[in-house]
Amino acid sequence: MDSEKLLNLIKTRRSIRKYQDRQISESDLKKVIEAGIWAPNAGGGQRSKIIGVHDKNLTEYIGKLNIAHFDRTNLAGSYVSEEQPSIIDDPNIKSAFYGAPSVCVIFGQEDFLYSIPDAFCCAENMVLMAHSLGLASCIIARAEETFTSPVGQQLLKKWEIPENFIARCFVLLGYIEGTEPHGKIRYEGRVKIVS
Repeated sequence: MDSEKLLNLIKTRRSIRKYQDRQISESDLKKVIEAGIWAPNAGGGQRSKIIGVHDKNLTEYIGKLNIAHFDRTNLAGSYVSEEQPSIIDDPNIKSAFYGAPSVCVIFGQEDFLYSIPDAFCCAENMVLMAHSLGLASCIIARAEETFTSPVGQQLLKKWEIPENFIARCFVLLGYIEGTEPHGKIRYEGRVKIVS
């Protein structure tokens, strides 16, 4: 494996929040999901479940469920990006999925201590695979409350998600609308090697 190519892939991946009205292929969606199921997981338990939503109308609907109870009062900062604004930057955005035509929902066991880290390991693998395929992507949190409404519960039943599983995060997938955003600088003082 070429470590420089891998590091470059990691360094050039961006969180995208502007998508073309163009669906990704089902084969690319399957590759992204496959990368997710091969993510590191606590104790090798493979407890995460991934639902790939390959329907733009449904992703838009779920994106609105996600933002329905969004509480802006606990935000650590009030600015994410001018190039790729988030719902934090623009309260007029009505879907937390920003028009992404495909979305993966990552579920974890509600009563398992490591279900959140397991889910985000899946998500990281997935966005890196998406980037390698030329797809735009973004990891979205606030998943837990997305399916608490009666309509959200109906979706979980339709998808046959066990009752003891809860949505932990989402991976948005599509093609970028506009130009690739600039990378953000890495802050100094975040790393120390001790021996």
